[in-house]
Amino acid sequence: FEFNEVLDSYLLKPAAKGYQAVTPDIVETAVGNFFGNLADVGSTVNNLLQLKGETAAQDFSRVVFNTTIGLGGVIDVATPMGLPEHKEDFGQTLGYWGVESGPYLVLPFFGPSNVRDGIAKVPDSMLDPVGEVEHIPSRNQLYALRIVDTRAELLAAEGLLTGDRYTALRDAYMQRREFLINDGEADFDDDQF
Repeated sequence: FEFNEVLDSYLLKPAAKGYQAVTPDIVETAVGNFFGNLADVGSTVNNLLQLKGETAAQDFSRVVFNTTIGLGGVIDVATPMGLPEHKEDFGQTLGYWGVESGPYLVLPFFGPSNVRDGIAKVPDSMLDPVGEVEHIPSRNQLYALRIVDTRAELLAAEGLLTGDRYTALRDAYMQRREFLINDGEADFDDDQF
């Protein structure tokens, strides 16, 4: 955790602030759309693995329309067409099939995770189209741009963290993952109230 905090303080956060300062909002949106379009490829596969045919078809359609009409994904034309985004990954697929999350982990460079989601990063990386870029410097630049863009998106949420950062991040991560695995449906036990 401390390693990632130092890495963030001295490298990622300043890079994200600089990125936001020099990049016009329309370009930031286009970059986010581009990487979102690439993520829809993995979402399509994971929806199929979770037997969610309709959402898999929607995500596949998003990839087709955003890649063709949306100029390689920089313009999100699918959302206005009524095709919502369904962010799914292999950790969610394993959760769907009943694999428990296991204990909370903080992975160096990758950040918050748990045992299930940590293991799931391997198949997720195989579904990442960026990994298919053969020119290594270009591939690494795409990875770096995605990391900085993602970190820039999280700058606004930093003010929401209060108290112990480790505990706040752990609780937020675990609750968010449970929310995503259950497709936004809360599973409350009547005895809790």
